[in-house]
Amino acid sequence: MKKFAGQSIIDKLSERFEASRPQLTSNTAIAEIREKALNHLVQNGLPHAKAEEYKFTNLTKALEKHINFSMEEESTEVNQGDVEKYRIEGLEAYYITFINGKFSEQFSDTIEENSISFSTLSNAIASNSALAEKHFDKLSKCTEDAFVAMNAVLANEGAVIDIKANAVIEKPVFIQFINTRSSDVQAKNLIRVGENAQVTFIEKVDTLAAEPGFSNVVNEIEVAAGANAKFYKIENDSPTSYHISNIHVTQAKDSTFTVNTIALNGAMVRNNLDIKLNAEGCEANMNGLYLLAGKTHVDNHTTVDHTMPNALSNELYKGIMDDQSKGVFNGKIFVRKDAQKTNAFQSNKNILLTDDATVNTKPQLEIWADDVKCSHGCTTGQLDKDALFYLMARGIKKDRAMAMLLHAFASDVIENLEIEAIQAYVEAIITSRLEK
Repeated sequence: MKKFAGQSIIDKLSERFEASRPQLTSNTAIAEIREKALNHLVQNGLPHAKAEEYKFTNLTKALEKHINFSMEEESTEVNQGDVEKYRIEGLEAYYITFINGKFSEQFSDTIEENSISFSTLSNAIASNSALAEKHFDKLSKCTEDAFVAMNAVLANEGAVIDIKANAVIEKPVFIQFINTRSSDVQAKNLIRVGENAQVTFIEKVDTLAAEPGFSNVVNEIEVAAGANAKFYKIENDSPTSYHISNIHVTQAKDSTFTVNTIALNGAMVRNNLDIKLNAEGCEANMNGLYLLAGKTHVDNHTTVDHTMPNALSNELYKGIMDDQSKGVFNGKIFVRKDAQKTNAFQSNKNILLTDDATVNTKPQLEIWADDVKCSHGCTTGQLDKDALFYLMARGIKKDRAMAMLLHAFASDVIENLEIEAIQAYVEAIITSRLEK
């Protein structure tokens, strides 16, 4: 029998699936997807070191070395102080909290707004929810990525959220994952934003355990006609944590979707962002900031697919790499034949603070239409020595001067965050990191 990359992991996942089959296959339609996903893993394995999409991020090797994929349960206590520590000071939000992948009613808010329908994924599957059945793996597609397949096999928890048409949700919905164990957590969020609705989501994953942990989170988001949805992904986990995020979005006519990805810490982080603009008048905005130190490794892979005319996408990712950290950016823009009058812009800029820090960047633009305005590009360099000298000549110490320049470099991404509490949270981390 042929052995694939990650074979030991796949063997354990297969054992867990069989042991939990009655629970995982209670919904027939979803059970079929899980079986298909498992077969995909068994037949293809996890990404190997030469796989094109993962060649700069050998996540499989790291997981084989550090993560225990067994079914062992750990009963670490979590208190209110632990939960509050990983929230954002001054942020008023509806908190939906999961501990080790399981919904915690104790640490979650009761959402009383009629315009928000919330259920856990486990309850939605058990009750044969139409929303869960309609969206489970419909956007992420388990046969296109091994870690999406892994999630589809085992994810039985997460948030299922339906925002009613014309609703304006004033407070953000904060989906919080807190992990205390050294094994893996698989979670899937299914989100539908109704016509002309306005809402903001925030997702944050944190690990309490000192030992390595792995979280695999998939978001499948449908944005209906005229809706305006924002999604914040904040990654500031422990230095021993491994995380992979898949956000898959489909947009209808005249909708707007904005995603802000802030990566600050973790052993190895992979962010896959896939947005499909499936109608006229769509707008997609993607902002990213990765501020890395130590040996942190962050890989951002983005795909924007323009399928219809008169749509707009803006993408700005900036990275600051210190010590022996490593950044990766791969941004793809597709403009299909019918997508005339498309405006698509992509920019990736990076600063390396040491000789040991690295970045691999690859912007890609494929156009099949002829009446478009598109641009893409990347830059990598060091701090401007003349600007640094100018500040130091005016009595500013070198560390402070460097911090000022790096703040200025990151400012346009931070300004796009809009929510003051999140801006302050990111600013405080940058300040403490740069002015150490």
